[in-house]
Amino acid sequence: MRLNYFLFLVFVFSFYISVFSFGNPVNSKLFPQDTSNTKSSIDFFVIQQIQLIGNKTTKPQIIYRELLFKENDTIAIIDIKNRIEQSRKNILNTSLFNFVTIDTIIQPENRLCIHINLTERWYIWPSLYLKINERNFNTWWETKDLSKLDYGIYFSWENFRGRKESLMFMFKKGYDELYGISYKIPYINKRKTIGLGISGGFSGNHEVPYNTAENHQLFYKEKEQYLVKNIFSTFHVVYRKGIFSTHTFHLSYNDYLFSDTLNHLNPDFSLINHLQYFTFFYLFKRDHRDIKAYPLNGNYFDLEVVKHGFNLLKREKINMAFIHASYRKYWEISKRWYYAGGVNTKISTSAFQPYFLGQGLGYGNDYVRSYEYYVIDGQNFIVGKSNLKFAIIPTKVKKIPFIPFRKFSLLHYSLYTNLLVDVGYAYDRQGSINNKLSNTFLFGTGLGLDFVTYYDKVFRFEYSINKLGENGFFVHFVAPI
Repeated sequence: MRLNYFLFLVFVFSFYISVFSFGNPVNSKLFPQDTSNTKSSIDFFVIQQIQLIGNKTTKPQIIYRELLFKENDTIAIIDIKNRIEQSRKNILNTSLFNFVTIDTIIQPENRLCIHINLTERWYIWPSLYLKINERNFNTWWETKDLSKLDYGIYFSWENFRGRKESLMFMFKKGYDELYGISYKIPYINKRKTIGLGISGGFSGNHEVPYNTAENHQLFYKEKEQYLVKNIFSTFHVVYRKGIFSTHTFHLSYNDYLFSDTLNHLNPDFSLINHLQYFTFFYLFKRDHRDIKAYPLNGNYFDLEVVKHGFNLLKREKINMAFIHASYRKYWEISKRWYYAGGVNTKISTSAFQPYFLGQGLGYGNDYVRSYEYYVIDGQNFIVGKSNLKFAIIPTKVKKIPFIPFRKFSLLHYSLYTNLLVDVGYAYDRQGSINNKLSNTFLFGTGLGLDFVTYYDKVFRFEYSINKLGENGFFVHFVAPI
């Protein structure tokens, strides 16, 4: 009983910090034995029927879109298992379901009935929003400054109308302020290849990092007025022809108003106090991971092309572009042993980059582990990450008896230990104040413990050491690679 309560509390707590979905494998008992090395009179199956069970909200066409087969398809028997298993993973990676299982029933004349059993997630989350506004947990833990707390009301309606649409409202106060709305629809055409999205709002900041000194951000704060105000809007188009590749095109508009003080403290902060510009953003993704939130097998590649400024507006005093790319590969070495490696890189044009738009290492997933406390400025960088991991607790499914709702009562969890090794390099041609970690080789290694559970929740605890001899205990809430 104590374990049940502990797992439930972990789930509730996780929603205030940062969705991971597992399913059972295909029911292989209903298939004939593997015929790759034996003779069989059955060479193919005809898909007679596909039955969906449990999708009370999700429209059938959203699920069919992820399948690698359809009714009346003729499929070789040696391919059917792989197609069904990959289809199950595709459905899980929509983040609409907690569990997916697929059963097969062989009918006369080589016909096959497929039953897809689904456990839907809870899609509507009207909740209080609480978040510490820092690059990572450890940089906040150094000061434990509660003034950096963001709070507000966050309303998210995923799978809106059962069509995988997303509707979000944000009302956020505190360290940063944000008032915004966004809407996304995955498909607008019959072939289900084109989607659209639109968002807009206002943000304001009372405290802003205005420069970097000795690889630490320098902050300036004004309680009575905004240092940065921004009115923004974005329109995007998504093209997804097949299952694994996605093209996204963004066009956004930003209207920034900066305090005079910021450009006085750092003349390179924004160059002018009132800045308006358009941004074009293109993103290509090719995703062959088994489970997106915490992959163990497969590979992933993305490529971003970003251009700020097109000399179309009077105050568009900006002209910069960069390419950002990442590649990740995941292997199952043997039972319970896994390896993952990845590379992130950014290459910028030679144009000047204002400080408020420049991001080197230390942001998002672009960092070398063991350097979490540092910001390493650079217009160009490369990071290599690797993990050797062992499943202490392979994926288990647990039913919490005192929760009556299936969307929450069935959970899965797993625990991994891992050895990590990271390397990196950031090239900074603009220069910062005694930023010694730029333009030098970076190295970090250590040990980690990853706890993974449902609704894409990952809790990482790592102890690592860098080439400076500094060591520390670090906490993160996303997969390491």
